[in-house]
Amino acid sequence: MPSPDRPPWLVASFALIGVAALLGLGVWQVQRAAWKDALIAGRTARLVQPPVALPEDLADLDGWEFRRVWVVGRFDHAREMTVLKPAMDGRSGYHVVTPLRIDGGGAVLVDRGWVPLERRDAGSRAAGQVDGTVIVEGILRRGDDPGPFTPENDPALVAWYWLDPAAMAAAAGIVAPALIVEAGPDPMPGGLPEGGQTATAARNMHRGYALTWSALAVVLAVIYLGYRRPQRRPLGP
Repeated sequence: MPSPDRPPWLVASFALIGVAALLGLGVWQVQRAAWKDALIAGRTARLVQPPVALPEDLADLDGWEFRRVWVVGRFDHAREMTVLKPAMDGRSGYHVVTPLRIDGGGAVLVDRGWVPLERRDAGSRAAGQVDGTVIVEGILRRGDDPGPFTPENDPALVAWYWLDPAAMAAAAGIVAPALIVEAGPDPMPGGLPEGGQTATAARNMHRGYALTWSALAVVLAVIYLGYRRPQRRPLGP
């Protein structure tokens, strides 16, 4: 029998609340899975569209992120920044972010690609510091979503750990939209920076989370039923 110092109604209330909460989390994750499916479908559809000129009005960035765009301008290498970030294959190094002065006015930040740790200094890869008017083709991004263990960017120390276009534009002293063009894989003179570093794959883990929360609800229900089951008293002598 249940312990006399724990009223049955109290235990039942806690069990009911726990099961309801766990099932609610499961339902929420199912909804999140549907949202993520739509997000992935939209991203996939935009990635296969042909490149277009970077529009002047990007008020609706949701419809433009992960679109292939091209833009004409000149790199402002004097305002180059580097972000400590691995290459797509996991090699340690930096991403080179450079303002592009757009022909006709304005500027946009370009993630030109990856360089190894020992080639952070622009002087060590002078061949890739192209001059003159260039056409940059790449993928439009908002920037990075830093994880819980990603260090904070420190513009004062010129220490960047994730792509934050708004903060980087401010640090570079330019007026640019809060977005970044991640350059495609076309090779640079000298081989660096290596473009084509955009992570386009996306996984939908929410159905697995929904299953986990639902399974925990079942486990809690089984534990409560086992707790409520009458105990057999041993036979006397």
